[in-house]
Amino acid sequence: MKNFETTWKERISYGLSDTASNLVYQMITTYLMFFYTDVFGISAAAVGTLFLVARIIDAFDGPFFGILIDHTNTKWGKCRPYFLWLSIPYGVLAILAFTTPSFNASGKLIYAYVTYILLGIIYSGINIPITSILPSLTDNLEERNILVSTRMILATVGATIVSVGTLPLVKVFGNGNQQKGFMMTMTLFAVLAVILFLVTFFNTREKVNEAKDQSITLKEELKALKGNTPWFILFFVAFINFIAFIMKAQTTVYYLTYNLKMPNLISIALGLGSLNVVSLLIMPFLAKKIGKRNVMITGFTFSILAQFILYLSSLTSSAFIFLVGTVIAAFGNGFVMGAMFSMTADTVDYGEWKSGVRAQGLLSATPAFGVKAGMGIGGALAGWILSIGKYVPDHPQTLSALKAIEINFIWLPLIGFIISAVLLLFYNLDKQQEQMTKELNERRAKLSA
Repeated sequence: MKNFETTWKERISYGLSDTASNLVYQMITTYLMFFYTDVFGISAAAVGTLFLVARIIDAFDGPFFGILIDHTNTKWGKCRPYFLWLSIPYGVLAILAFTTPSFNASGKLIYAYVTYILLGIIYSGINIPITSILPSLTDNLEERNILVSTRMILATVGATIVSVGTLPLVKVFGNGNQQKGFMMTMTLFAVLAVILFLVTFFNTREKVNEAKDQSITLKEELKALKGNTPWFILFFVAFINFIAFIMKAQTTVYYLTYNLKMPNLISIALGLGSLNVVSLLIMPFLAKKIGKRNVMITGFTFSILAQFILYLSSLTSSAFIFLVGTVIAAFGNGFVMGAMFSMTADTVDYGEWKSGVRAQGLLSATPAFGVKAGMGIGGALAGWILSIGKYVPDHPQTLSALKAIEINFIWLPLIGFIISAVLLLFYNLDKQQEQMTKELNERRAKLSA
């Protein structure tokens, strides 16, 4: 059985897909709630409900695209075509989501629902293939770790461009008009995202199982889930982690602006998130030593520690302590995200090993579904808690509003990180990896013969 190797051209082209994804995703997670409440003029409670409704819809579109990928057979493969087909719709909807037509209050809310929900659907369609294509690029476990690390490093590039560049670009493009500034900034990021997705499409190839890929029924696909305990654990970890992550990300601007009264730190703090590249570089080597599960638990340990340090910064009003906590959180996030997507590819192999069915589209939808479900629940909770705390946009906040921001930024994310780490203690696939890979390779060799 071949261990398909990848060139650096392929690795970088694969990784650029997540640069493209994050040019929009980071804008949504970091700025969309602030954009809706403080720029477009929608109430925090209405925004929270919008995020929840959108994610209920995603409960269906995520698995739908996963199944659709498993039933896709083209000359380009199963996953690659979606980078070509959906890149332009993705860019257009991203621009529309940050556009502010002159509607009344009801019209604004309807417009936000339509554009945000459609963007979420297309996000599933173009983001799930980034993960589902991984098992088809190579069957070599070390190659997969390198590919995932490359992907996450380049995802960080996209996130950093947004984190550091957004507010300065809004200021330059808007010249005092935030509505125009956000729209023009998103237009720039969207055009770049379309170009990068096309680079991924033209420079990657699906190699594993290429000769015998064929459509399978939904009933057969579901066999790959039966008894796939590692998949279920990873599903819940992704879901809970992203509730925590999104609540924190979406209230960073609020926390620095109102609780610490240090809005000048926003771009710096968000830019420090790019330091997760250090842990992403280390991840493949550390995974060989202690296993991917333990790498992920290490990441959550860093994240938990960071939350306490960030809370300490509010007690001391110390910018330095806040930035230290931000750096530690970045290291933790790098380990978590790098290990998660590599482990997802392993659960595809596990499903094939146990059931004989390779449902890479359905099973690879795990992180993407977890991301979107977490975005919805986390965004809804954050919006509702702000509303309960009587948050008023662009005004000095009451003690209840400041406490609501603190709960969103410190305490609920902390609880989510702890639960995620505990769940991972029950993930045992690392111990079976060698046997699984050996038997799968023997099975595939017989099929090829």
